[in-house]
Amino acid sequence: MTYVVEAYNTASESTNKIHDDEVARAYGFRGGLVPGVDVYAYLTHVPAERWGLDWLARGAITVRLAKPVYDGHVVSVTARADGDALDLAVIDAGGDECATARATREPIDVKRPSPPTAPLPEHRPPASPSSLRPGTVLGSLTDVFDARLAASYLADVRETLPLYATVAHPGWLLRFANSILARNVVLGPWIHVSSDVALLGVLGDGEPVDVRACVLDEFERKGHRFVTLDVAIDGGCRPIQRITHTAIHTLRRLD
Repeated sequence: MTYVVEAYNTASESTNKIHDDEVARAYGFRGGLVPGVDVYAYLTHVPAERWGLDWLARGAITVRLAKPVYDGHVVSVTARADGDALDLAVIDAGGDECATARATREPIDVKRPSPPTAPLPEHRPPASPSSLRPGTVLGSLTDVFDARLAASYLADVRETLPLYATVAHPGWLLRFANSILARNVVLGPWIHVSSDVALLGVLGDGEPVDVRACVLDEFERKGHRFVTLDVAIDGGCRPIQRITHTAIHTLRRLD
């Protein structure tokens, strides 16, 4: 199965300037990057279409973002069945594999204790090995899912499945994994690179959202500084998602 999407950069005006054309070119890219969480949203279309609410309530998906997706480019999401799983890929018009994923109907078994609730910092420190050292508990976030307001999000990520008329899209929920990082430390241009997502429940209209996170790892690779978060998203005191979320928090600059 192939699902075709015209990619859209939803974050061109965001504080993360890796989505800005000029800044992204300074780091060696052709233009502003389409957010990884939105590329993830494209990847979730096929398993959600095939398995419906059952997958959103008790499935899993692991995503790796390898190459940029650019605004206005037409990309294909390919899906290949492997037993009771789907191997997915985002392929651009030039044939480059930009992202891969594996979706299953069995949730990821997360044995770690759930991160605790904590206040947001009064003054955010710069992202660094010390401010993001393993074990650091990040300040928590809260929100409410409003199905009426979700229509604009669904249009932005080119989602048309009817099931999202009353329940939250997994891509909308994954945005909180980015938000909790950005609300706790000051970031320059940064890039989401992977997520392992346990889908544990369906979030309905009007339900509260509680987001907690702690740092699992912070490390250097090829001059970039990475951070891996353990993110728990609850709705109405029940688990909705548990995410292992990795990003480059400080990019190596090209000189």
